[in-house]
Amino acid sequence: MQLCRSVERLRQELAALTLQGETLALVPTMGNLHEGHLSLVRAAGRLADRVVVSIFVNPLQFDRAEDLAAYPRTLEADVEALRRLPCDLVFAPDIDEIYPDPEHTTRIHVPGLADVLEGASRPGHFDGVATIVAKLFNLVQPDVALFGEKDYQQLLLIRRMVRDLDFPVEVVGLPTVREADGLAMSSRNGLLDTRQRALAPALHEVLAEVAARLARGEVDHAALEHEAEAALEARGLRPDYVRIRDAEDLSEPRPGRPLVVLAAAWLGSVRLIDNLRVDLNPESQ
Repeated sequence: MQLCRSVERLRQELAALTLQGETLALVPTMGNLHEGHLSLVRAAGRLADRVVVSIFVNPLQFDRAEDLAAYPRTLEADVEALRRLPCDLVFAPDIDEIYPDPEHTTRIHVPGLADVLEGASRPGHFDGVATIVAKLFNLVQPDVALFGEKDYQQLLLIRRMVRDLDFPVEVVGLPTVREADGLAMSSRNGLLDTRQRALAPALHEVLAEVAARLARGEVDHAALEHEAEAALEARGLRPDYVRIRDAEDLSEPRPGRPLVVLAAAWLGSVRLIDNLRVDLNPESQ
């Protein structure tokens, strides 16, 4: 496994990796790898001949400087974990390598999806996401790229960008990997103290209750959202939002279409997100 810190070295190694026409998978990450990331890498090894994992804490997608500063950097441990997996190359550039002039770099905006839910709570966040993913697609030129469904809005946004800009990349989303108590695995979980960690599974539990009520036929979405936010607050979290949306484009729900319940909530200074899809017509499968 090769570790590349520069674009020039990356291009040299990629040329060697794909010399015989091998297919290439990319798993973009910000490091501090957990089982959710590692499951993406294993899946990548099944989908392509060669696997590249990027590790880059992208400053453009952080709306708060303190959040960027607090994000864990664990490159040495990440590289060691990846050595045991089907990973051929790790691309871990410094900020200057990706953004020589970050204040004036070209940014990509995906209208609609970038401006609601997470985009409304974190202005500019998805412009940063779209920009770094587009840069990685251009640099690595993968055949397939893998993302987790925990960041559901991000996954839809990247698929839209790929469609609109004609990137020749298949975007694959994999189910959220959870702890035994249901908490979605996230690099931010390590920032929770003992008390907060005990409270955190409530986010998934409240989402599961909303999903179950939707599956039973409840249709007053506004009431369900309000009750879910109240339930989170009662259980020690500070809700940002709970919203029920169309699962394919995050628009307002329409009859007969699959739904997704999305939520964000704070525990102290740590912001957690989660989601659950809801199939209203399971018998049709």
